[in-house]
Amino acid sequence: MYNIKDIISIAKKAGKAILEVRGTDFDVDYKADSSPLTKADLASNKIIIDSLKEMTPDIPILSEETKEIAYDKRKNWKLFWLIDPLDGTKEFVKKEGEFTVNIALIKNNIPILGIVYVPIKDIFYYGTEEGSFKKENDQLTRLEPRTYEGKLRVVASKSHFNEETKEYIENLGKEYELVNVGSSVKLCLVAEGKADIYPRLGPTMEWDTAAAHAVVKFAGKRVINYETDEELTYNKENLLNPWFIVK
Repeated sequence: MYNIKDIISIAKKAGKAILEVRGTDFDVDYKADSSPLTKADLASNKIIIDSLKEMTPDIPILSEETKEIAYDKRKNWKLFWLIDPLDGTKEFVKKEGEFTVNIALIKNNIPILGIVYVPIKDIFYYGTEEGSFKKENDQLTRLEPRTYEGKLRVVASKSHFNEETKEYIENLGKEYELVNVGSSVKLCLVAEGKADIYPRLGPTMEWDTAAAHAVVKFAGKRVINYETDEELTYNKENLLNPWFIVK
């Protein structure tokens, strides 16, 4: 069927295609919601979808770039791939490093496998029911909850730090320091213990979080709905995530 090494290989291939585009003078188009779209998004998307279809032909795929699949068609999916072929396109366009390839497997609306690949640094984060890991320089580290004494380390988005988030952090009543990064790496920093909490009180889509959600979940942390304290779920009729907290 599939194993984690196969998915890692697909993500790496997609990341290589992204870096090849990054090295050129590429054009930037804009989608209906004004978000940027490049050749890199499309090349990565094609590689991932073609590879997953070949490997698991019976498992449907939902991607940011193919999201027009009707809810009536996908609402009964028990198992499906959810991918974001290039998360952090804004950072990519600015030639910054914090963009990722995200591949998640969703079962009964919850992630059971997720890979987040940072091509520019050749770093993988991945989570399965066997645990969560970080692979860097051929070194594999298991991600586990760690105790940390000091200021509360709060992950904040470089481009989405709003008044609601600021108020939430200040209401925690603790001394804190901000850790600013882009893309789905934000969730992974909590999973690996480099940050304590990531409040996202603003819009994100399901493909933005699914892969990193698995990394967080299998590292022993949680991704919870801001209002209900329940775990984030996927394949909703509206693919917009609610506000959430990672901790």
